[in-house]
Amino acid sequence: MSKPTADPAALELGVDRSSPVPLYYQLSQQLEAAIEKGRLAPGSLLGNEIELAARLGLSRPTVRQAIQSLVDKGLMVRRRGVGTQVVHSQVRRPLELSSLYDDLEAAGQHPTTCVLRNTVEPAPAATAAALGLPEGTEVHLVERLRSAHGEPMALLRNHLPAGLVDLSTERLEATGLYRMLRAAGVTLHSARQTVGARLATAEEAAQLAEPEGAALLTMERTTYDDTGRAVEFGSHIYRASRYAFDFQLLVR
Repeated sequence: MSKPTADPAALELGVDRSSPVPLYYQLSQQLEAAIEKGRLAPGSLLGNEIELAARLGLSRPTVRQAIQSLVDKGLMVRRRGVGTQVVHSQVRRPLELSSLYDDLEAAGQHPTTCVLRNTVEPAPAATAAALGLPEGTEVHLVERLRSAHGEPMALLRNHLPAGLVDLSTERLEATGLYRMLRAAGVTLHSARQTVGARLATAEEAAQLAEPEGAALLTMERTTYDDTGRAVEFGSHIYRASRYAFDFQLLVR
C-alpha cells in the first residue's frame, strides 16, 4: 500500500522575507506545526522539494535545510527511493494538573493503554511518605504502557491509597486514571511535581522501543484533592525523542 503524499499547497506555507528569522527556520517551524496538529500525519510523504522551493520562491538548499532540521529532530526521515517521510510528532505537554491520556487525546494522538501490573502491595518508604501513610500500609499499584498512534510513549507507575477508586484493568485500559478519579467523586486540586532525566535500562528500552541507554524524561508527581489529602503518587518515564514538557515562565 502506497503512503499518502502531503500536498504542500494545502498546508498554506509561507515565509516573511522582512523578518530577521532565517527563511529555512520559518519553513521548518511551519512544517513542525503541521506535524503536531496532524495535518502531516505519520507516514505521509512530503512531496517534491523542488516544487516546494519553486512555490515558496526559495532556493532548494533553503528548503533542504528546513527539512533536514526536522530530520535531525526525528520528526522526518529521508528514505532512498521513497522520499521525505513524516515519522511522528513529538508530544509537547504543558506543566499543569492534567493526565497524559487527556493531553494525548486533546492533541489528536489516539492514546492506548496496556496494563502491565495492577495489584495491592505494602507501601515502600518513598511512596508512603508521598501519600502521607505509615510505611508498609497497603496501597494500590498500577503500571501501564501508554502509546499514541500505536507507538509506545511512556511507562507510568502510580500508587494510590487502597480502596480510593475501582481500578479494574478493563477500565484502566479504556480511559485515563484522572478521569476514573473524577468519576469516583475525587476533586483533584493541586500537585507537587519534579521533572528530570536519565538513561534507559535494557528493560525500559525494550518496552519503549528505544536503544539501551537512550535519553528518558522522568516525572514524579504527588496529587492532592480539595481536602489536602494525597490521592496519587506517580513515577513516570517518557521517551525524550517523542515527548517534551512546555514551561511558561513569569517575571515576579
